[in-house]
Amino acid sequence: MTHVLVTGGAGYIGSHACKVLNAAGFTPVTYDNLVTGWQDAVKFGPFERGELSDRARLDEVFAKYRPAAVMHFAALSQVGEAMSEPGRYWRNNVEGSLTLIEAATAANCLNFVFSSTCATYGEHDNVVLDETTPQEPLNAYGASKRAVENILRDFEAAYGLRHVIFRYFNVAGADPEGEVGEHHRPETHLIPVMLEAIVGTRPALTIHGEDYDTPDGTCIRDYVHVMDLVDAHLLGLKWLRDGKPSRVFNLGTGKGFSVREVVEASRAVTNREVPYSIGPRRAGDATKLVSGSTRAAAELGWAPGRSTMAEMIADAWRWHRNGHYDR
Repeated sequence: MTHVLVTGGAGYIGSHACKVLNAAGFTPVTYDNLVTGWQDAVKFGPFERGELSDRARLDEVFAKYRPAAVMHFAALSQVGEAMSEPGRYWRNNVEGSLTLIEAATAANCLNFVFSSTCATYGEHDNVVLDETTPQEPLNAYGASKRAVENILRDFEAAYGLRHVIFRYFNVAGADPEGEVGEHHRPETHLIPVMLEAIVGTRPALTIHGEDYDTPDGTCIRDYVHVMDLVDAHLLGLKWLRDGKPSRVFNLGTGKGFSVREVVEASRAVTNREVPYSIGPRRAGDATKLVSGSTRAAAELGWAPGRSTMAEMIADAWRWHRNGHYDR
């Protein structure tokens, strides 16, 4: 039985990763403090509650399961909060990750898949972002993720910790089978916030700024279906287990959608109006983040086949109506 330690496995992306790991014959071990994750999302392997900062607890879990690899999803990830509380992000995302990396290295668990972000690039006007784009993060979230990337490189040089780093663009959708889905406390992601506004469980959606240098004035983002995203993580794990070198991959589709375009797509999929208002820009938001990399396709054989806006919204809508953990 091959175990994989999944930090943040009770959260949105981590729980979907646990599902695909289980289907592929691995036993995912969820390590989560349940601050933003959900106990009900742990369905595909054992659960161990703990903090990333608790080295003794991590050592205990590594000794118990002797995992072949780590998939590290656990992190704080709200841009607005990162601007107002940067210390919290450096402490949690960087110090916590360093403790985890030290524990993995000490346990001789030297395959590490890391959940990074396109926010490490910052804003590059009219540039389609690939893995060689300079990293100039605009906020403590992106900066903390870039710092962990650097830690991984140092630990590879010192201890042979091989790693695959995935820089995500915007993740959306839900498990089409409805076993796990997206549910945050509080919810800040565009599509679920929009769906909550449609059904009236929250006030109207606020579009943060309409004066960006884009065709309709709203920010543009590249969206990838969560199931496509976690399929890439399975391919990244195989990459490492096949003995291939450490590598960075963007995970996006190469197509950007503005906030207004997502609103229009939601209206078409749900056949309901989306109530919204216009608010001020959020500090730390880039104008446009779109992936231009073909590296994941060329080297991993990754194809984001579910990542159409209609399918992402349809799967999220199904989950939103049927699957919340706190119902």
